[in-house]
Amino acid sequence: HVQLVESGGGLVQIGGSLRLSCAASGFTFSSTAMSWVRQGPGKELECVSSISSDGTNTYYADSVSVRFTISRDNDKNTVYLQTNSLKSVDTALYYCAVFRKSPPCDELASRGQGTQVTVS
Repeated sequence: HVQLVESGGGLVQIGGSLRLSCAASGFTFSSTAMSWVRQGPGKELECVSSISSDGTNTYYADSVSVRFTISRDNDKNTVYLQTNSLKSVDTALYYCAVFRKSPPCDELASRGQGTQVTVS
């Protein structure tokens, strides 16, 4: 079965950085586009970033473009999200996710348990 395990979250000061990781198993990772989504307190789920299966195409929400970078290592079945210049509004539970369709984040298929990012 699909398993997505996030790590790397934590408490960071405004302007700081974190690198989130997601270890995937139970499916053919190298053939699957991957995404990061987040849910802040009192907010709806937001699509943050997506990356194609071969890593050549990426998508970023306007709210994080320039500051965040998504990448993947198909040999390690891992997708990453480098978050820089963090703001208080970035505080959220960040999930690694698989969606069934493009455009990015269309029809959620599976997501992990999440890793908490708190910026203060």
